[in-house]
Amino acid sequence: MISRYTRPEMGAIWSDENKFRTWLRVEILACEAMNRLGRIPDADLRRIQRRADFDIERIQEIEKEVNHDVIAFLTNVAENVGPSARFIHRGLTSSDVLDTALAVQMVEAARILVADAREVRRAAAAQARRYKYTPMIGRTHGVHAEPITFGLKMALMYDEFGRVLARLEQAREIVRVGKLSGAVGTHAHLDPRVERYVCSRLKLKPAAIATQVLQRDRHAEYVASLALAGSSVERWAQEFRHLQRTEVHEVEEFFGRGQKGSSAMPHKKNPIIAERLCGMARLLRGYALTAMENVPLWHERDISHSSAERVILPDATIVLDYMLTRLADLVKRLRVFPEKMAANMGMTHGLIHSQQLLLLLTDRGVAREDAYRMVQRCAMSSWRSGKPLRDLVERDAAIMSRLTAEDLDTVFDVSRHFRRVDAIFRRVGL
Repeated sequence: MISRYTRPEMGAIWSDENKFRTWLRVEILACEAMNRLGRIPDADLRRIQRRADFDIERIQEIEKEVNHDVIAFLTNVAENVGPSARFIHRGLTSSDVLDTALAVQMVEAARILVADAREVRRAAAAQARRYKYTPMIGRTHGVHAEPITFGLKMALMYDEFGRVLARLEQAREIVRVGKLSGAVGTHAHLDPRVERYVCSRLKLKPAAIATQVLQRDRHAEYVASLALAGSSVERWAQEFRHLQRTEVHEVEEFFGRGQKGSSAMPHKKNPIIAERLCGMARLLRGYALTAMENVPLWHERDISHSSAERVILPDATIVLDYMLTRLADLVKRLRVFPEKMAANMGMTHGLIHSQQLLLLLTDRGVAREDAYRMVQRCAMSSWRSGKPLRDLVERDAAIMSRLTAEDLDTVFDVSRHFRRVDAIFRRVGL
């Protein structure tokens, strides 16, 4: 299910092949830096650069014996390099390689997620412009409030995903940090120039200070940003679910030829994609909690975070990649029903104009509390009887002593609600 709607490269980022390849790149870059400092002879560096490689099956075989993935990796690399391998991993600790390589992977994953968020914004912008002046009812507490346009609703989505995009870009930068500073971060056995060289080549920033590991508040902020993006996905998936309810039916997910909605009821067309996205957002929020639990490690390091990160970091990025891709597709192919929007707007027989009536009465000198009671009296009668609000207002002597028929034309003119649409669109950059 997920792989169909995720970019192929997202899964590749978290593959064993890419993980070990990134580890190897860190190790070779460290050797290059030490060669520049005169710590590794030229001939040995060339031999390392030429021969350093790995075999995943062999690493797994060694790991069964040593029960340590980095040692298994280094043992396999040494088998390929020969005697010059004595210079590999010199002065480094496992987390120098693990955390620096992980930063590279997280930055690459964020690059894809940023592109995904931009695609969601493009889809929302297109629908906002298309339905800029398509009237529909706005709802508060699930109850009809005042008219809006579907374009305004989609402009709101566009604006929200601008913040999603900014957070994902910030998350990418917060983890763009590497460390090669040894067993407890003191650089006791590794010149800081090695760290600077390696990080520069990997387009990372050297950590100003670290322990054996990079501090996990960075990773927690990264995953929290993904979880918050997932919550925005859910917010809009839930919106479309509500608008697809039979009683509302103002929009509908694309329903393909041959698609079936229910094993029992042939008439069903369900919002299955939106529902799926709502469920998956729960996963991301769970991953964010785990990432926060990873922050308080013992002293200079323990490995309680490691096992959790091997699950949550690949999963969180893959899940959000899927969610953003599917949401963009849902928005692009969303079926919109302006006629049903108009019909729903008329369901309450003009009650949606009550505030305009209230404000006009206050403009004519009626105290606000008195005006509110006058309008509410007619509104409640309309609710009970189903009669149009305008008819009841026209028969209300107290109200009509202040207003004219032309005034009522203004009060019940729906277009007055949309006078500021252009200005709002300009404010959000549409």
